[in-house]
Amino acid sequence: MPLRVPKWRHKQTPLVGQIAFDGVRYAGLQTRLCDQNLPVICFEVLGDADSLTDLFDDRPNIPTADMEEVAVVGTPQFDARAGPVGRHLVGPVTGHPEHHLVHSNQYTYTYKNSSERRVSAITGGREQEGMAQQSAPDTDHNVGTPSEQWREYQGASTGTDIECEGWRQEAALRMLNNNLDPEVAEKPEELVVYGGTGRAARSWDAYDALVDELRELGDTETLLVQSGKPVGRFETHEKAPRVLIANSNLVGKWDTWEHFHELEATGQIMYGQMTAGSWAYIGTQGIIQGTYETLAALARQHYPENDGLRGKIVATGGLGGMGGAQPLAVTMNHGVCIAAEVDADRIDRRIETGYCQERTDDLAEAIERAQMAAENGEPYSVGVHMNAADMLAEMREMEFVPDVVTDQTSAHDELEGYYPAGYTVEEADRLRERDPETYVAESLDTMERHVEGILELQDRGAIAFEYGNNIRGQVEDHRDLDSAFDFPGFVPAYIRPLFCEGKGPFRWAALSGDPADIQRTDEAVKELFPGKDDLHRWIDLAQERVSFQGLPSRVCWLGYATEDGLTERARLALRINELVADGAISAPVVVTRDHLDAGSVASPHRETEAMKDGTDAVADWPILNALLNCAAGADIVSVHDGGGVGIGNSLHTNNHVVLDGSDLAAEKARRVFTTDPGMGVIRHADAGYEVAQDAADENDVAVPMRDRNRDR
Repeated sequence: MPLRVPKWRHKQTPLVGQIAFDGVRYAGLQTRLCDQNLPVICFEVLGDADSLTDLFDDRPNIPTADMEEVAVVGTPQFDARAGPVGRHLVGPVTGHPEHHLVHSNQYTYTYKNSSERRVSAITGGREQEGMAQQSAPDTDHNVGTPSEQWREYQGASTGTDIECEGWRQEAALRMLNNNLDPEVAEKPEELVVYGGTGRAARSWDAYDALVDELRELGDTETLLVQSGKPVGRFETHEKAPRVLIANSNLVGKWDTWEHFHELEATGQIMYGQMTAGSWAYIGTQGIIQGTYETLAALARQHYPENDGLRGKIVATGGLGGMGGAQPLAVTMNHGVCIAAEVDADRIDRRIETGYCQERTDDLAEAIERAQMAAENGEPYSVGVHMNAADMLAEMREMEFVPDVVTDQTSAHDELEGYYPAGYTVEEADRLRERDPETYVAESLDTMERHVEGILELQDRGAIAFEYGNNIRGQVEDHRDLDSAFDFPGFVPAYIRPLFCEGKGPFRWAALSGDPADIQRTDEAVKELFPGKDDLHRWIDLAQERVSFQGLPSRVCWLGYATEDGLTERARLALRINELVADGAISAPVVVTRDHLDAGSVASPHRETEAMKDGTDAVADWPILNALLNCAAGADIVSVHDGGGVGIGNSLHTNNHVVLDGSDLAAEKARRVFTTDPGMGVIRHADAGYEVAQDAADENDVAVPMRDRNRDR
C-alpha cells in the first residue's frame, strides 16, 4: 500500500500517525491551526468531499463551506477548521483540557457510503479493517502521557542507595533520568533533551520499559536499545557492556529525513541526536567548554603572542541552547563578544545565568562598548537584539570589522530553528504557522545574506569560521551559492590538530549528586596534569562561573599522550576510581564523552570536513570505534546517525565506564580509555596527518600499514 506524504511538508516537520483510505496510506503532518494556534495532525487525503465527510458521520457540524475535499476530525466540543492547504483530514495532537482530550487515546469512526466501502487505519504499524482510528497523544510528538515514574524521579536519583542490581546498571538509570531532569532537558515532558527533537527514549511507554529493564538487569546481562526502546536482553558476561544502544540508523538509500519521518510516524524510530539518546548530556557545561577550547585554539593559531583573545572582538549570532555558550567562552578567553539574537528573552536568560553581561537594541552602542573594552584589554560581552544577518550588514555599512566572525544560529533547521530577517519573533512564528513554504524561502534567503555577510567581513580582514550549524551547506544546497564554503568549519580550522593527538571532550558525573565529589575530581585533574595551564584555567573558571545542571559533572579535553604506559584519560579515570575506593569520593562516578571526539564520528560538514585524504564520508571509523570499545569493556556503547547536522549527514558513537572503586572498573578504564582516544590517533594517521603519525610513534600506537611500509 503506497504512502502519501503532504507535498507542502518541510523536510524536518514531524510526521505523526497514518490512516488508509481507498488503498492508499496517508502520513499525518504535525502542525497548528493558524487562527487558534492549536496543535493538529493534517492528512492530505485525495477523495470527494461527501465520502470524506461521511467518514465521520458521528461528528456534528463538520464545516464544509469553502473547503472542497476536506473533512475535519475533532471532538464535538471543538469546531476546528482545515489547515493551510486543501484536501486534509485534521485532528488534535495534544491533550487540551478544554477539548476533553487529556484522557483520550483514540478516536474511532466508521466509514459509510453508497458503495459500502470500508476505510482502514494504520495505528502503531498494524492495519485494522472496518474503522478509521487516529491516535491523539498527550504530547506534540506522539510520545504519550508523561510517565508517573518520571514525575516521581524529576531527575536522577542521588546518594549511595541503589535500586538496580549493581552500580553499572544504576549508572545507566541515573544518566537516563539525568537527561530528562527539568534542569537539563529542553522539553522533558516530550522526552526531548536538546537539539530540536533529540530524545532520551522513544515514548513514555518505552521509558517505563527502560526503567523496569535496567532495574532487573543482571551483572552478566546486556540490554539492547533500538532507537530509544528496549528490544532484548541477553546473557553475556561480567566484562561485557550492560547496555548497547543504536539510534536513528538507516541504510544509505533510505537514510533521509523523509524516510525517517515515515518511520517516526508509526513509532518505529527515534532521533537520538548525540548525547540525548546515549544518556550522556550534562547541560550547557559541555557546550561552554567545547566553545572555550575552540576559541583558545583560534587564539593560539592567529594570536600566538597574545593573552588568549584579549583585546579582540568576536561577532557572532545565536544565544539559544548551544549558542548561548559563546559570550562566556569568549570572555573566559579574555575577549570581547558581540552576539546578535532575535529573541530578547534568550538574551535576558543568558544575562541571568551569567553567560552574557549586557543587552542592547542599538548595534552602534554595542560596538562602542565593545571597542572600549577591547582597548582596555577587558573581557566583555553584549547581546544585541537583532537578526544576525542584519547585524553583519550594518557592520559593513558602518565599516566596522570584528577580529573574528562566526555563527551559532540554528541554521541546520530552516523552518523551526532559523529566523528570517524582517520579522519580530512573534511575527515570524505566525508566518511559520500560516505559510511554512514562505517562511522557509525567506529563511533561506536570510541565510544567504548571512553567509555573504561573513564572507565580506572575511574579505575585509576578519577571521571567519562556521561553528557546525551547517549554514554553508544550507546555502550551497538551496541557494546555489558557490562561495559558501570559502570559509572553513571549526574542526578543520582549529580542532583537528587536537583530534590527531586523540584529544576530545572527556566528561564525568558524580552519581552521588554531591558537588564535593566533583570538587575532588577537579583537584585530581590539577594534580595529574600540573603543566597544562589552559586546562587549569578551564577548571578554575568552571568552578567559578559554571553552575551544575542535574548531576554534578565536569568536562575537560584529554587525549592519548602516555605516561607510564597510561593515556591522559586512563590516568584520570584510574585516579578517580582510587578516590571512590578510598571513600574520598562518596559514590561511583560515570565517565563518558561527547560524540564529537577524535575517532568516533564521520560527519563531512563538521568533524570530518576536508580530511587530508578525502575520506570525509567514510563511516568505517566510528563503527570500528564502537566495536573496539565493546571489546574493551565499556559499560554502555551507542551508535547514532544524524546528530548535529541531520539524518543522513553523520554517523557517531559514544561510551560510558562506571568507576565504582573495583578492580574490574580499573581494568575497564585502563582498556577503554586507551582504545577510545587511540582511535583518533590511528584514524588521522591513516589519513596522512603528520601530527597523528608523530603521536602514534611517540606513544607506540600500532598503525600496521604505515609500520609495514616504513620497514620495507
